[in-house]
Amino acid sequence: MPRPAAAVLAVLTACLWCGPALCKVGSSHQQLNYRPIIGVLAQENLPWDHFARGSSYIAASYVKYLEGAGARVVPVRINRTEEEYDKIFHSINGLLLPGGDVDLQTSQFSRAAKIFYNLALKANDAGDYFPIWGTCQGFQQLSVLTANKNLLTLTDTKAVALPLTLASAQSSRLFRNFPKDLLRSLANENITSNFHSWSLSMQNYSRNAKLRRFYKVLSTNSDGKKEFISTMEANNYPFYAVQWHPEKSPFEWVDKPGMVHSVSAVRASFYTASFLVSEAMKNYHHYSSPDEEDRALIYNFSPVYRGADAVFVQNYYFD
Repeated sequence: MPRPAAAVLAVLTACLWCGPALCKVGSSHQQLNYRPIIGVLAQENLPWDHFARGSSYIAASYVKYLEGAGARVVPVRINRTEEEYDKIFHSINGLLLPGGDVDLQTSQFSRAAKIFYNLALKANDAGDYFPIWGTCQGFQQLSVLTANKNLLTLTDTKAVALPLTLASAQSSRLFRNFPKDLLRSLANENITSNFHSWSLSMQNYSRNAKLRRFYKVLSTNSDGKKEFISTMEANNYPFYAVQWHPEKSPFEWVDKPGMVHSVSAVRASFYTASFLVSEAMKNYHHYSSPDEEDRALIYNFSPVYRGADAVFVQNYYFD
């Protein structure tokens, strides 16, 4: 009996990203989850956000980023118990740690991130494939969790678009199946948006044994004085981190330096999101019932329009 077109597309997408050791699509040994749900971790409201309501928010661009690549999204709210997080973990197929501006060691965002990080380590060690993706602040949070200390350093990268200095891209899981012309664009064009004051320098990475053992550096950048890591992936876990913002090019519209809406930048956004979704397809967690799943999805919430000149055009707010 022929497969539905959507199923064939999902198989082809997964085949694009999976290595032979990890993915045997279409075989009897492994089937993919064609209805992946990825959690996005909320964080404390910014004190100067006059649109804020409740205690936490998620920028809508991260939701669109994932939905545009074929996933559904569940908001993972802060101030929940470990038991609640454990239940959510075993119901979703991956986690995205977004950018923002909270304390990476004392915030409720960092507390929840640590719980999910440890659950993911344990699950993957047991053969339960669970991906984590960190963007900007999420990248930084993963570095702090792995090193068990904050090794970030100040860089002049608050609003600038840069090309990537690629390292080991062809042998990486994340980049190896990107189109060659897109890799050339990433390496030669100013299309990765940087909006961060703190970075993980190559010097601090190289001096820390935990980070060296855990992560492979895929790209670096420099602010003219310090070389810092801009993309990395874990050696033995499906954990990925970008210091730049692939979600901004198609979904954020503030007119300021560092924002790029070129064809290459939008393609880079799509390919990174598609890769993450393909990783989530390898996970089989699910909610206990369709009703429970339906109540958890972000469709139950409405984003707030904050204006075209806002850093985040739309936010979801949560109690």
